[in-house]
Amino acid sequence: MKKLLAFVLAAVLCLAACTALAADLKIGVILVGDETEGYTLSHINGIKEAAANLGVPETQIIWKYKCPEDQTCYDAALDCIGQGCNLIISNSYGHQTYMVLAAEEYPDVTFTSMTGDFAALTGLDNFKNAFTKIYEARYVSGVVAGMKVAELVASGELTAEKYPNSFDADGNIKIGYVGAFDYSEVVSGYTAFFLGIRSIVPNVVMEVNYTNSWFDIDKEAAAAEALIAKGCVIIGQHADSTGAPAATQKLLDAGSLCYSVGYNIDMIPTAPTAALTSPTNVWSVFYTKLFSAMINGEEIGADWAEGYAADAVKITDLGASCAAGTAEKVAEVVAAIKDGSLKVFDASTFTVGGETLSSAPVDMTIMDWATMTVAYAGETYEAIIDGAFEESTFRSAPYFALRIDGITEIK
Repeated sequence: MKKLLAFVLAAVLCLAACTALAADLKIGVILVGDETEGYTLSHINGIKEAAANLGVPETQIIWKYKCPEDQTCYDAALDCIGQGCNLIISNSYGHQTYMVLAAEEYPDVTFTSMTGDFAALTGLDNFKNAFTKIYEARYVSGVVAGMKVAELVASGELTAEKYPNSFDADGNIKIGYVGAFDYSEVVSGYTAFFLGIRSIVPNVVMEVNYTNSWFDIDKEAAAAEALIAKGCVIIGQHADSTGAPAATQKLLDAGSLCYSVGYNIDMIPTAPTAALTSPTNVWSVFYTKLFSAMINGEEIGADWAEGYAADAVKITDLGASCAAGTAEKVAEVVAAIKDGSLKVFDASTFTVGGETLSSAPVDMTIMDWATMTVAYAGETYEAIIDGAFEESTFRSAPYFALRIDGITEIK
């Protein structure tokens, strides 16, 4: 009985100590959008879930919404510090330069810049980068899309006779993709999506239409409409609004043959019969690790990147229009990614300029394009290891910038 009482007392004291430490953590969150924008919403939900799980009171979180990628970010960081924050998070790449300025001035505050790429090169112990291996979920969402295309072909619904505009001159089926910018992050994602589709239906080609904006409902809708007008039967996206799925649903209802794969959030409420699924980040995984490290006084590396192995990415619920057998196929593919038997960027599955690559050096140097000078000198690594391009290994941010055969870009 005495041992039981001692155990209970120790547990109570430990809980009290952890609660006290959690209360000492004050977090400033600088967001490029707000809860109306899918990418930011996924961060908000991840932060709130991690905080709740670790006993961090909501009153200990300072939110800065719709913060532009300019001096405003630096000012927001300083305001958070003035309110007692000892951890500052930003969620957009353009915030990074201003976050590092604040990190240099306040060495006792930890700064974490999501999707950033030069934390390891700064030499600052208090500046971190993090990103998920979302390309893995994009590949899986491509498998979902591929299953749908295969079903359409097998049923006789999608044929060159019925939909001649949906095939190119070589008989390949047209796929479309709405991209934000031609950054490595987007290139990595759309390539993974394409390879996922092609793992099911080999004879596909894809056109990427850039909007030059992370969030623009009208531009994303217009890009989707233009791709569907060209005959694309699947519209994927690396853009943050519901514009593309809404446009796809409208055109499906009007008689076009087209389906949507979204991003970040479940698009089924927006596109009930057009939406197949969306790849999404499970940010609570990283934020739990980050907050725990801060609470316990532990060090977290300069770069963090995890995918399916840590359940840090997933796809949303499958839509009603998904092909029969899709759930089973998804489970099979996810299991293969987790156990390492499937590599998303297996070099044997794509070519560049007609050639299969055995080498792909990647330079981690960061340029200051405004002055055309080197901002941070980085090493050059060989990215193809054991026959596959290793993404988000040498840093958290994507660096896959290869333009593989079968994909064209409209800028």
